Amino acid sequence: MLDAHRLRVLVEIAHAGSITAAAERLSFTPPALSQQLTKLEREVGVLLVERGRTGVRLTEAGRVLLEHGERVLGELRDAEAAVRALVGEPPDRLSLGAFASAGKVLLPRTLAVFGHEHPHVRLSLSDIEPPGGYDLVTSGELDLLVTHRYPGVPLPRDTGLHRERILVDPLLVVAPQGHPNIDDEPSLADLAEQEWICGAPGIHNRISLDTAAAAIGVQLNVAYETRDYEVALALIEAGVGVALVPRSILGVARRGAWVSRPLRGTHLAREIYVVHRRRPPEPVPAMVAILRRTAREASTHHRDDLSEPVNLG
Repeated sequence: MLDAHRLRVLVEIAHAGSITAAAERLSFTPPALSQQLTKLEREVGVLLVERGRTGVRLTEAGRVLLEHGERVLGELRDAEAAVRALVGEPPDRLSLGAFASAGKVLLPRTLAVFGHEHPHVRLSLSDIEPPGGYDLVTSGELDLLVTHRYPGVPLPRDTGLHRERILVDPLLVVAPQGHPNIDDEPSLADLAEQEWICGAPGIHNRISLDTAAAAIGVQLNVAYETRDYEVALALIEAGVGVALVPRSILGVARRGAWVSRPLRGTHLAREIYVVHRRRPPEPVPAMVAILRRTAREASTHHRDDLSEPVNLG
């Protein structure tokens, strides 16, 4: 039978990206951690990790064992939490991962309310950009993940996790005040000749924009590449370019010399989700309930679009 501690070594190395970084997280020396990995490889009889100067790369066998190892560690953490709850020791900490703009839109009020209602719980927050974080929830390193999906970007399918959509966040076109093409609701075709501000190829909002443009047979000119919506709004305020920006971002942004309109002929929206294990310990359900309330407050329209929770699997 495989040793759970050595499975954790593999998981930590995969998540950290190098033996040195994983050793620091586990308070090991790199040689000692490498020795544990070698013992695990002997147990399974196959190479799990290819070591290189810039880090490590999992072999196919390593990736298979990683998936199982993450689930094993998650179940062990669940078991420990269940026993502690049985003897009257409620969880005293909650680890949360969230993407950057959620930190502006959802988390300030959510964390303030949660801290007031659960003063005994210590919170930790990590910046995690989608589609990352699912593996950390599976292994139990994260109790809760706040993530998103843009149009044209598939959702990860991770068996064993619970995912709930809490906000449908429309994408609005934003342009400088007085822009001639934005008095009414413009279409993408109306704005085909404009200079666009968006993320680089492969970034989720860029995939969304390119997919929508291809659907109507136009090619847009992305002249300024940034994934930071505050930078995009600053450029627009200076009279440079147009962009698609989530409505929730506009709701918390400093008002500037720009105007926003919905796109005519298409409904583009990013979806914001919470992800956790199927049997989450308290106080995860309490945090999710507060996030739902905050999301409803952040969205003054389309409330009927909120979905029921769905299980992955």
